[in-house]
Amino acid sequence: MNLYARYFKRLIDFLLALLAFTLLLPVIGFITLLLLMANRGEPFFFQRRPGRHGRIFWLVKFRTMNNRKDAAGQLLPDGVRLTAVGRFIRKTSLDELPQLINVIKGDMSLIGPRPLLVEYLPLYSPVQNRRHEVRPGITGWAQVNGRNAIGWEEKFELDVYYVDHISSQLDAKVILLTIKKVFKTEGISQQGHATMPAFKGAKQV
Repeated sequence: MNLYARYFKRLIDFLLALLAFTLLLPVIGFITLLLLMANRGEPFFFQRRPGRHGRIFWLVKFRTMNNRKDAAGQLLPDGVRLTAVGRFIRKTSLDELPQLINVIKGDMSLIGPRPLLVEYLPLYSPVQNRRHEVRPGITGWAQVNGRNAIGWEEKFELDVYYVDHISSQLDAKVILLTIKKVFKTEGISQQGHATMPAFKGAKQV
């Protein structure tokens, strides 16, 4: 791990996340009020996710889907539960703003592999599991190279590439490409899915 990754990245993350959260507090407050009405008093989504070295933390996002269930008590598909307000917030990536709190706390970085579901942990190949060698990010190399529009295998290859090539130059490039992606609203979902299909495990070779 280079000097930037070892000593400077965390400090830069903390300072930038604290500044961004302070400046965006009015926006965060307004979205919270909208989702309080749209989601019947539940504006935030909390979920356990694996962080660096697989350490579990509570990720916080804006809730873009409601909790509608079928007659058997099972949650309806993502596309059905995605609200109109939630669709806009997801499309503009505003749902990620509360994760600035995770960055300030040290659970996450501004840039790194996205934190995925805890149940995926035993499904990774040894190479894919290397994505947990660094803190997960709000955005990352995979997000600016396809986001949810690419398959899992390619996404994990991009995550490991980031782990092996982490640098201030690469992080700056990711930030610029993220801004471009947000304005163009690219890669929000995979073809035929409202978000991203579940990961079923590494391909056997």
